[in-house]
Amino acid sequence: MTGVRQYGPPSDDDSVWTVRGGTEQEYPEALRVFAEALNIPVQEELRGEREHPVAEHERTLLALDGDRTVGTAMAHSFEMTMPGGPRPVAGVTGVGVWPTHRRRGVLSALMRRQLADIRARGENLAALWASEGGIYGRFGYGVSSREMRASVQRVHARLRPDAPRDPSLAVELVEPAQAREEMERLHRQALPSRVGQFSRSANWWSRMLTDKPGPGAGRTRVALVRGPDGSRGYALHRLLSPGESGLPQGQVMVRELVTTTPAARVALYEHLLERDLIAETVFESLPEDDALSALLADPGRLVRHGFDELWIRLVDVPGALSDRPYNLPVDTVLEVADRFAPWNAGRWRLRADAEGARVEATDAAPDLSLDVSHLGAAYLGRTSPTSFVDAGVATEHTPGVAARLGTALYAPRAPFCGTGF
Repeated sequence: MTGVRQYGPPSDDDSVWTVRGGTEQEYPEALRVFAEALNIPVQEELRGEREHPVAEHERTLLALDGDRTVGTAMAHSFEMTMPGGPRPVAGVTGVGVWPTHRRRGVLSALMRRQLADIRARGENLAALWASEGGIYGRFGYGVSSREMRASVQRVHARLRPDAPRDPSLAVELVEPAQAREEMERLHRQALPSRVGQFSRSANWWSRMLTDKPGPGAGRTRVALVRGPDGSRGYALHRLLSPGESGLPQGQVMVRELVTTTPAARVALYEHLLERDLIAETVFESLPEDDALSALLADPGRLVRHGFDELWIRLVDVPGALSDRPYNLPVDTVLEVADRFAPWNAGRWRLRADAEGARVEATDAAPDLSLDVSHLGAAYLGRTSPTSFVDAGVATEHTPGVAARLGTALYAPRAPFCGTGF
């Protein structure tokens, strides 16, 4: 393939490793390998799975050295909001290699097998959260969304006077168990508004609402916004107290905030920002373009720290590209490099407009040569292929085609998952 720079160095030979599906009985051993690889307590992971199981044992893969498990990879079957609407997505998780077997091709063998399995299930896309950003690019994943942790001091927490306020709305403070049904309904209603979110099962909700307060931390509470026609939003949060200082130094730690109207969002913000004896409100996870920065009277007082969130992988390039909308007409030939899913490698003609898209294999000269990871990064609509052309890792053969493709893929709202998996 000409003009394509594949992502990362050649991998070690992975053909020497046996990779097979695991069983429910083997799950604790798979989890032990994963926990050791990521330096996390396996007891906590096992307890969470026993109490509120979310693992799909038929999607667990084991890499074996003889009869010893030395690597594992798992996946969840999600329905996730994508640019074209709710779509089946493989939520990759539980990936780890025993420390004595690193850099020997174990992970490559697992990734190769997992991608083939995902394709066989008819899932065009895979998504994951990366523990280390340098790992997954070479397996075809691209950073497609970012989120932010944001904080604002109480003294600077005023909202704009023209922020939409509805006097018919009231905020109530309730226990999570009391509000769970309303929270589930509100979350379902909000799903279509943000690409990257997935529909939570009952066990996902139970895991999320399990309360584990640390030192100085209060119980998880729910601030619920209700109006004449029912609930319109909630904020899952807890209070942290630094001790008996006699000064207002506490924090409000907001884990999740979901609303269905702007006025409900304002009501929740004002409740969370103006608690008595609080010095700071911290939002642990917000979309990059969250409305808080537009609503604060002094936006510069919002302290933000952004970090990578979802990595997206096109498991089936023609299927994924044809299964999403485009903002303007596109007729271009993409030359795609893909070492771990060879069925994707080659030249694809993408023809798309507002009515739909079609992707076909072609021998025509390419307009743009790029790695499959670059398509993954661009898929949710907030990373343009121009960034990879500018970096010299993708090649534009037809001037302007990368910018046009980026505009066609663009999404007006930043993607956001908000739930680790």
